[in-house]
Amino acid sequence: MASTSPGYGITIRVEGSPELQPVALITTTITNAGATITALDVVESLLEKVVIDVTCDTIDADHAQEIHDALSAHNGLTVRKVSDRTFLLHLGGKIEVTSKVPLKTRDDLSRAYTPGVARISQAIVDDPSDVRRLTMKRNTVAVVTDGSAVLGLGNIGPSAALPVMEGKAALFKRFANVDAWPVCLDTQDVDEIVRTVQLIAPVYGGINLEDISAPRCFEVERRLRELLDIPVFHDDQHGTAIVVLAALRNALKLVKKDMSKVRIIMSGAGAAGTAIARLLVLSGATNIIAFDKDGVISKDSQSEDPMRDWFIENSNKANFKGNIHEALAGADIFIGVSAPNVLKEADIASMAAGSIVFALANPDPEIDPVIARKYAAVVATGRSDHPNQINNVLAFPGIFRGLLDANAHKITDKLLVAAAEAIADCVSPSQLNTSFIVPSVFDPNVVIQVAAAVKKSV
Repeated sequence: MASTSPGYGITIRVEGSPELQPVALITTTITNAGATITALDVVESLLEKVVIDVTCDTIDADHAQEIHDALSAHNGLTVRKVSDRTFLLHLGGKIEVTSKVPLKTRDDLSRAYTPGVARISQAIVDDPSDVRRLTMKRNTVAVVTDGSAVLGLGNIGPSAALPVMEGKAALFKRFANVDAWPVCLDTQDVDEIVRTVQLIAPVYGGINLEDISAPRCFEVERRLRELLDIPVFHDDQHGTAIVVLAALRNALKLVKKDMSKVRIIMSGAGAAGTAIARLLVLSGATNIIAFDKDGVISKDSQSEDPMRDWFIENSNKANFKGNIHEALAGADIFIGVSAPNVLKEADIASMAAGSIVFALANPDPEIDPVIARKYAAVVATGRSDHPNQINNVLAFPGIFRGLLDANAHKITDKLLVAAAEAIADCVSPSQLNTSFIVPSVFDPNVVIQVAAAVKKSV
């Protein structure tokens, strides 16, 4: 599936002779090579040369190199420089600490730091609950990872995970005004992760676990929830599940089907898949058949952890033993949180009328959404360049905004379902259509409504 993306945006500085009409030549070359031009500036125009900056979106790094080579192949054109816009954005990191109070005079220092700050510390000693009122704790979240399951990159470690955690922290601030900070741990030992987070917890009002591989993530979350008096939320599980449930509620309205009566086929039974299935069952789903890398999960599947026990007990009630292609025949819904290209066009064609396909593997989904839309009534992906993006940013900012405002200590299944319903309800009946089943991530009403639903559920 070849789609250009701002994530592979480049700016190319090209020099050419005026008699070549370099603007026309450059734009034609780039367009013919399949890139999308987003800006063009003539930065220097002289009798002997013209210098042009062209910004364009490409498909991937190899495609960007093809653009460079295509321009360089023209006699009279010289590529001076190619700048990767994504790398430029990340130079020096994406977040910083700023002071909320003025520090301009000696008096300011006396109140913000010594000697005045000692009075604040003593007040917290006298009444430990004052830590929320007198420090940043009430608006601060730790974004914790061990770097073991980062995006689609896998086990890349804590340093390589840092840009992703920075981005997560930036989203917390942008969408919910929550101060979040990356905590990238150089260990993948469950005991060490749990103990480290326990030790740093006094600073934070909530813990957001991120990109920790299954099944380790389940135990980390469970133990931290038992140990800490602040909410612990694994976004890869619950954030994805909340948005999937919200999108599915609206999609089912469009195709006029009932959650309790549809047959749901899932590809992927890890952290996200398990959380999705649990929320769907809580919301009335009765017929789920799930597949992982070893095939269908049935009554005969081997148990590996408590989450796998849940899947064996609550899915595939008829003990179906075939493959995913056979299971999709006549199915109402496909939800994929697995790997690219696991389905074929014939699989989607074989589904029931009014079918729903959520192919969420990123960046390459389980089936090309263009192909899926030939047969399915509603199609969603995890990508921003297709309609109906299932994006966790619809969930976690509002959830933590609500948790922090309510001084919540725990997260319940009731809270997760309420958040999903709030997201779904942000799409009005007049807005709802096959290309708009979830609200825009930039809709300010989403955080407000999700936070309100969370506070009501605490």
